[in-house]
Amino acid sequence: MNAVTPVVLGLLTKQPLSGYDIKAIVDRSTRFFWAASYGQIYPELRRLEAEGLIEGEDRPNGGRTRRVYHLTDAGRDELTAWLFGSTVTIELRDESLLRLFFADVLPHEQALMLLEGRKRGHEEFLDVLHAIDARPGTDTPFTDLVLRWGIAFNEWGAKWCEEQLERLRTEKAA
Repeated sequence: MNAVTPVVLGLLTKQPLSGYDIKAIVDRSTRFFWAASYGQIYPELRRLEAEGLIEGEDRPNGGRTRRVYHLTDAGRDELTAWLFGSTVTIELRDESLLRLFFADVLPHEQALMLLEGRKRGHEEFLDVLHAIDARPGTDTPFTDLVLRWGIAFNEWGAKWCEEQLERLRTEKAA
């Protein structure tokens, strides 16, 4: 399995999807914590089909033909094995945090602007997550659980940024 495999297999448990459909769903769901690009999705679909974990079918869509995939029993077994796997890696790639890590090279006020930008980022994410939360209740319990984590994380993040802005401004003034 690579980084995109569980996303593709997991989304195909719900319904048959094309690569385009998968990317659209990723962009409004897992991208908040696990992104996938077209350049990752399409090669993965071909690989999974070659391995018999999914099956594809060409379906016309207007003037274009698109390939729609569904999960095979072997694909469901692979996803289940991954779900019960012993490795649980919590890894976060956060460019904003990396910028803050190196912000000491900037004048103090410019560095604080980076932290203010991070705070705005958390607040904007909260707006998006609250809009998702306001949709009619179609989420499954564990999808909703991940949404609740995102809301709590970004509420904490915005609050933490505000506290650190106050602390750094106070220390600089002293």
